[in-house]
Amino acid sequence: MHPLIGADDVAARLDDPTQAVVDVRWYLTDHDLGARRYAEAHIPGAAYLDVEQDLSDLSVPDAGRHPLPDREAFADLLGAKGIGNQSSVAVYDDAGGSVAARLWWMLRWLGHEDVAVIDGGFPAWISAGLPVESIRPPVEPTEFVVGEPLTGTVDRDWVAARSGRLFDARARERHRGLVEPVDPLPGHIPGAENVPATSVVDSTGRFLPPDGLADLLGDTDGSAAACGSGVNACVLILAAVAAGLPEPALYPGSYSEWSRAGMPVETG
Repeated sequence: MHPLIGADDVAARLDDPTQAVVDVRWYLTDHDLGARRYAEAHIPGAAYLDVEQDLSDLSVPDAGRHPLPDREAFADLLGAKGIGNQSSVAVYDDAGGSVAARLWWMLRWLGHEDVAVIDGGFPAWISAGLPVESIRPPVEPTEFVVGEPLTGTVDRDWVAARSGRLFDARARERHRGLVEPVDPLPGHIPGAENVPATSVVDSTGRFLPPDGLADLLGDTDGSAAACGSGVNACVLILAAVAAGLPEPALYPGSYSEWSRAGMPVETG
């Protein structure tokens, strides 16, 4: 399955019960804004999943700001939202895929292959003049059975002893340690290479063509991706897949776990 899908392709299947559309708009400095914007207008029939409440388990200690939830528990949540093994899932945000990619990655982590991010997200949908609604659609629960993961993770020990590349998807000023809005120490994991999440998309929020993504990322064999808390890093993994490159693993705890654990930090 290609990791990206066009807004028009999603619109053509709005009446198809096997298509599940999911809105995951979320913002680092205002965690409730995504839900408010969903309530104002969203793609017809779309469910809403929140990064903190649904795509993370904040009760997990010492695992960064957005620890992954239990796989079975997350599968149960998806089923309750009407998303099952038979669903063709289209995910969107309004941040160049940098949030939507988290759900794309998590579904593949559960063994679900039929999932794609809407290229250009909600802005592309609006620009195309496609319909929106403000009502919450009725949900018919279904079953989601966990399968073998289609993607992988690494932990802090792997990062500390790594022989492969580690990509850091945070903004350049955070990577360099010039600012740090949420984590205790400014800087980055030693040796991490900064490829900001925003660099994989153009000015409209659409992904670069495969050759552009390949040039940006280079050799991804044996690599891993990180960010602040394991959310935006997923867009670099998606970009590698879209470019036909070897898929990086995800470091779920990312810099928030690393810095809180007293591990060495670099700046500059």
